Amino acid sequence: MAAQNGKDLLIKVDILGDGSFVTLAGLRATRISFNAESVDVTSLESQGGWRELLAGAGVKSAAISGAGVFKDADTDERARQLFFDGEIPDFQVIIPDFGIVEGRFQVTALDYAGDHNGEATYELALASAGALSFTAAV
Repeated sequence: MAAQNGKDLLIKVDILGDGSFVTLAGLRATRISFNAESVDVTSLESQGGWRELLAGAGVKSAAISGAGVFKDADTDERARQLFFDGEIPDFQVIIPDFGIVEGRFQVTALDYAGDHNGEATYELALASAGALSFTAAV
């Protein structure tokens, strides 16, 4: 697989709640991470004293983060409103040459910053709020 452009990793939100996804504009850096808690079932009978884990158990989660500049009033307003209203809409994460992750996420952090002689920036963090689906790239 060839190297990919970081700008092709896109975070999209169902902006109207009707299944139409729009890219959160102005993002310069994006990240998605997947996590799975392990369930330790080690006992005195575990072979050689090695830890044993229970397959398929534990909580799975995903976290998305992004940082960028204000560029598009509609998506900036939507991200802000999601935080203040506590909504949990559908999001899509487009991972180049890998696939699309889709599911419900909650905006858990929204930070704004700006320097006197620079642009206003924002950072946001999202936490998964249900089962996620994955569609492999073709």
